[in-house]
Amino acid sequence: MKRLEFVVSEEQSGLRLDKLLSLNLPEQSRSFLQGLTEQNCVFCNGKAAAKSLKIKAGDRITAELPEPQVYEAQAEEIPLDIVFEDEDLLIVNKPQGMVVHPAAGNYSGTLVNALLAHCKGSLSGINGVMRPGIVHRIDKDTSGLLIVAKNDLAHRSLAEQIKEHSFTRYYEAIVYGHLKEAEGTINAPIGRHPVHRKRMAVTHRSSKEAITHYNVLCSYSGFDYLRLQLETGRTHQIRVHLAYLGHPVAGDPVYASSNKSLPVQLNGQCLHARELGFTHPRTGERLIFNSELPEYFGEFLRHLAKF
Repeated sequence: MKRLEFVVSEEQSGLRLDKLLSLNLPEQSRSFLQGLTEQNCVFCNGKAAAKSLKIKAGDRITAELPEPQVYEAQAEEIPLDIVFEDEDLLIVNKPQGMVVHPAAGNYSGTLVNALLAHCKGSLSGINGVMRPGIVHRIDKDTSGLLIVAKNDLAHRSLAEQIKEHSFTRYYEAIVYGHLKEAEGTINAPIGRHPVHRKRMAVTHRSSKEAITHYNVLCSYSGFDYLRLQLETGRTHQIRVHLAYLGHPVAGDPVYASSNKSLPVQLNGQCLHARELGFTHPRTGERLIFNSELPEYFGEFLRHLAKF
């Protein structure tokens, strides 16, 4: 059991207890923090406190945090669309809707669960037991190419290429509206959304540099079809950057406004990791892989082309 103590400052006076906890424990989910108060694990001046308690300057808050549960991802026989594989790495064409690695709420059915079964334990261990072999990620709702390292040599080489920007990642997307310029660069830092904890946002507060290059492939009535290149790889980067410009990805369930209409029903967001380029860690050969657009994405393009 981990014990955390702090004294309420003048600036924090008047806040609800659950808000204070979220400020002092930003890495924890809201439901986790609420659970602490419901289980009488949070005290104000030595007495168990409710989450709605209005705190005052000088109050001493104590929280007892349970030790985190140790979880190791389990192998699951899940079909994979493998584009390339050798002794060092494999390229997977991830379907939309598949989570890359296990985390709270998604401990099974992930890409990692499938990889453990397919590779029979032969995966890089650099990222630990929850993310074996995972060098970079794409969102659950994004489809397309992902590279997986089967050993630490490959993992270190690929990670260094990403750091040096010699590892190329191209995406394609359909966005609402029309961008002002046919091509350009979005250079805007990304960090956690100040209000919605599960979202990211363009912000200068506790953020990291984020750079996305784009060019318009084709314009349709009310939509643009884009090719994008990542220079950095922040969480939800492309989706956040395009929403920041006022042109969110078509069908994006998080960053597109609920009043954004579509001419046809989509099964998800139109964002696809189309191309990967890198130098093979062992042979030194430059490799480039491409992935076809998902059927729903292509069908939407064909619909737009009619008007």
